[in-house]
Amino acid sequence: MGWATWVVTAAVVALVLGPLAWPGYVLSYDLVFVPRQPLTWESLAPADALPRAVPLDMVISLLNIAIPGWLLERIALAGLLVAAMVGAARLVPTARTAPRLVAAVGYGWSPFLAERLLLGQWALLCCYAALPWLVLAATRLRAGHTDAWPRLVLAAAAAALTPTGGVIAVVVTATLLLGRWGGPSGRGSGRTRWGALVAVGLLNVPWLVASVVSGAGGRSDPAGVAAFAARAENWSGVVGALLGTGGSWNRWTTPDSRAWTVTPLVTVALLTLAVAGWPLLRSRLPAGLAGRLAWLAAGGFVLAGAGATTPGAAALRFLVAHVPGGGLLRDGQKFLIPYVLLLVLAAACGAERAGAWLTARAGAQAGGVLLVSAVLLPVLAMPDLAWGGFGALRPVSYPPEWATVARLVAASPGQVLVLPFAEYRRYGFNHGRTVIDPWPRYLAAPVLADDTLIVDGQAIPGENRRAAAVHAHLAAGGAAAELGVEWVVVVGPGVPASALSGLATTFASSELTLYHNPHPAPVPQASTSTRMAMIAAYAVALGCVLAAAVAALARWRAVASWRRRARA
Repeated sequence: MGWATWVVTAAVVALVLGPLAWPGYVLSYDLVFVPRQPLTWESLAPADALPRAVPLDMVISLLNIAIPGWLLERIALAGLLVAAMVGAARLVPTARTAPRLVAAVGYGWSPFLAERLLLGQWALLCCYAALPWLVLAATRLRAGHTDAWPRLVLAAAAAALTPTGGVIAVVVTATLLLGRWGGPSGRGSGRTRWGALVAVGLLNVPWLVASVVSGAGGRSDPAGVAAFAARAENWSGVVGALLGTGGSWNRWTTPDSRAWTVTPLVTVALLTLAVAGWPLLRSRLPAGLAGRLAWLAAGGFVLAGAGATTPGAAALRFLVAHVPGGGLLRDGQKFLIPYVLLLVLAAACGAERAGAWLTARAGAQAGGVLLVSAVLLPVLAMPDLAWGGFGALRPVSYPPEWATVARLVAASPGQVLVLPFAEYRRYGFNHGRTVIDPWPRYLAAPVLADDTLIVDGQAIPGENRRAAAVHAHLAAGGAAAELGVEWVVVVGPGVPASALSGLATTFASSELTLYHNPHPAPVPQASTSTRMAMIAAYAVALGCVLAAAVAALARWRAVASWRRRARA
């Protein structure tokens, strides 16, 4: 792959993440990094909530030991953008640079990436970035290159940082490795393919075991189906939004350009290129691969739009209410990832085909203009992704009072309650931007966290039974001290005096107050069997990753040694 792809990728990363050149932390919805995230049992397996951040929180805590949070955030965001763009470019079956750039920019500047980035769901975007590499490795493994399995497992490990990404990785791997493609498989690769698929499945063991040992109910509120359904962004409706790779449920994190009148016309142009490029893509990819990718894209597209249809919403409400783990399907638009990848690959081939046709009829200059236009089209159609969504991703600094509170709590790490009791907050130091509460990751102590989501003013209850009990207790005028917590952090006004009865003020500033409960209850501890189960689950997943990493390193060293001998 040529230098042009790397230059364009670097330019896109700088254009999108430019504000991160300033010091501080970007806090936006689910995007939260802290100076040092402690490694606790709650991060390994939440006791009262579904493991939506398993194994993500554990990985961040371990990396945070050596890498400060501000740097880790920049590495994660820049790394996923680079991996997504370079992976998409490498997957295009062509030797020409221009079509690769069309795929790279199309994948790195897509509405899906923009909406999920502004929503702070960077871990889901790790799956988005890993998918091209997963397809590349699966294709090589299918062709008989048994040394490709480490790359497949490592790509799946990046995807499996969240349960949704882990499920997508398993489905994609199984679809690409099992069955016949219509062409011969490499000899001797069958056992390796099955081993790789099992390893990818084992990467999901931590969140599966955490779901079993958690005290949270595995069933979610069916009202969330409508709240998290894909939505229309312009006159083309829900289908038009999804075809353009947008449609996220959160209208506050959707770029304003998605509502432009011409946006559906850009989608039509992109789809036209994809339709024109499909025959070329299908003929150049290994026999049967394009068809498998099409089935994955179609399945993801159906899931993405299911919540916006009457029968689909009914089926989802049933699954969410009666099937443990059915809540994973609630936000169906996130399963659009395979569709986005196939769309940009086909569009890249379509741009190559259209460029060749125009060159033959109007000259090389006309063909070059068309290809350059195809590269720039995503940026021109959605310019407000630039500069962190026109400044939405601005770094801020945690107030010094936070460090003081953390130090006082660490001296006696009992249970902490943050009031007002809510999962998402708007802090003044964060320019009033909504962010999931950083306190559970900031403090080296267990924090009672709420999991009730507010979507367009509608409260969607979570699965945390303890949080529901806290809500009911406070709503009835009960005191926080009666909940058995040792510390209460009050942020801003609005907390009734009855909730603070029996507490002693330990620290106070203009922004927050820390109270201590003189008679706290013992901190609930996970049972020995629960801890052993989680340790075993993480050991299994970590073993798969380490085995793949060692095999990949050995292969790299062997190739490097062979090249040195060849030059000599």
